Amino acid sequence: MHGEYKVPGGKLVVVDFEVEDGRLRHVRVAGDFFLEPDEALEEIDRALEGAPADTDAKALAGRIESALPEGTVMFGFSAEAVGVAVRRALARATTWSDYDWQLIKDGPHAPELHMALDEVLTREVAAGRRKPTLRFWEWDRPSVVIGSFQSLRNEVDPDGARRHDVTVVRRISGGGAMFQEPGNSITYSLYVPEALVHGMPFVDSYAYLDDWVLGALGGLGVDAWYQPLNDIASKGGKIAGAAQKRVSAHGSAVLHHVMMAYDIDAEKMTEVLRIGREKLSDKGTKSAQKRVDPLRRQTGLSREQVMDAMVATFRERNGLTEDTLTDEELETAHELAVTKFGSRDWTARVP
Repeated sequence: MHGEYKVPGGKLVVVDFEVEDGRLRHVRVAGDFFLEPDEALEEIDRALEGAPADTDAKALAGRIESALPEGTVMFGFSAEAVGVAVRRALARATTWSDYDWQLIKDGPHAPELHMALDEVLTREVAAGRRKPTLRFWEWDRPSVVIGSFQSLRNEVDPDGARRHDVTVVRRISGGGAMFQEPGNSITYSLYVPEALVHGMPFVDSYAYLDDWVLGALGGLGVDAWYQPLNDIASKGGKIAGAAQKRVSAHGSAVLHHVMMAYDIDAEKMTEVLRIGREKLSDKGTKSAQKRVDPLRRQTGLSREQVMDAMVATFRERNGLTEDTLTDEELETAHELAVTKFGSRDWTARVP
């Protein structure tokens, strides 16, 4: 069996082994990581030898850590990363290079239609009717997108939303509320087979699916990192927030979508969103204005230049083919936009 795991912001871990009588045998760990002393690699192999094949990644990491020589230095990976690679091998997980990635850049669309497209395209990937896809959004109006489980009244100030003509919609993924205006955000979705993140802890899948973004930002001179669970951050504050949803439709797929702040009217945001003191203190800041560090300020580049750099990084790493929405996908999404995402029943389902 063969498993690979690219540590977000780190190195590639590769593991090869066989399963005999329910246990790992002939284990060989490799990768482009750094490890001292040399003999520690043999100890890692020995620690995994004979482990029950149903051992989870955390327990595998425990076996490795207890076997490492004193003073061992692991750079670019960890004992748990090796455990994840083993679990991915056992689950026959895929890698980025296993897929023919598609790129969709269209619009602008209404917020309700964007919500519907996310559901439709994820189901299409799950059913095998669409190849894994990266989609960039264009918005046709200001909006607030609240998480699937958030209380509408707790998150949105209705007077502020009316005053600023902001449309409020609810997405199918969890997470927090996001405020955006056309031209001020960079929003994208990844629709991927569940096999791409199979065997990973849920929290790791967030960073794994956005590792290419950190690479793109680094190329633009932005020192960014993933702040668990779902934020992309820099020294100045939050750059982006991510959310996920697992979908089953004759198969399984993951929706992973991200809203990045290119620019922001922070005063307007605080008039539309009910940003509580507890949330602000949890982020270690005193005001909503200080929580977000837009990419326009950090890069000095146009929004289009930032997006072009992101696409170029993804294409260089994984390949990317230009694509469009099909007539069937659009028809289904337009119907959902009316019957579900544009309805008061859905938007206020958690009052």
